Amino acid sequence: MISLTVNGHALQFDGDQDMPLLWYLRDIEGLTGTKFGCGAGLCGACTVHLDGAAVRACQTLLKDVAGHKITTIEGLSVEGTHPLQVAWQHANVPQCGYCQPGQIMQAAALLRETPHPSEAQIDEAMSGNICRCGTYTRIRSAIKEAAEQGASQ
Repeated sequence: MISLTVNGHALQFDGDQDMPLLWYLRDIEGLTGTKFGCGAGLCGACTVHLDGAAVRACQTLLKDVAGHKITTIEGLSVEGTHPLQVAWQHANVPQCGYCQPGQIMQAAALLRETPHPSEAQIDEAMSGNICRCGTYTRIRSAIKEAAEQGASQ
């Protein structure tokens, strides 16, 4: 039996402990905001927070999150009012939108660690998140806007 907290809810799972966290979140808990991309932890579409740190849910096994706190895009802000989510809209970041939950979760982890990052720090932190639509300059602008709004708090 695995106990974990997802978006503030204490949960238990009595199934395959070697199941990737991604499939647990999507298929068992119905939290479909976290996306399947490459399945190898390279694209960042499945990024969630494990105790506040960005991790790739496709490469994180359930047995490794026992007793920990997981936050998905649905848990970042129920109403979509987190400064990053608002900044994403202001900067018109999404095109297809597929990678955006992972992008936002990676950016939130960055701003938690570095409340006012430089462009170089943003580029470095976000380099593992791929946007097929190429909205990188808008992503950088949105992160800067969110930082100005105090997204790290």
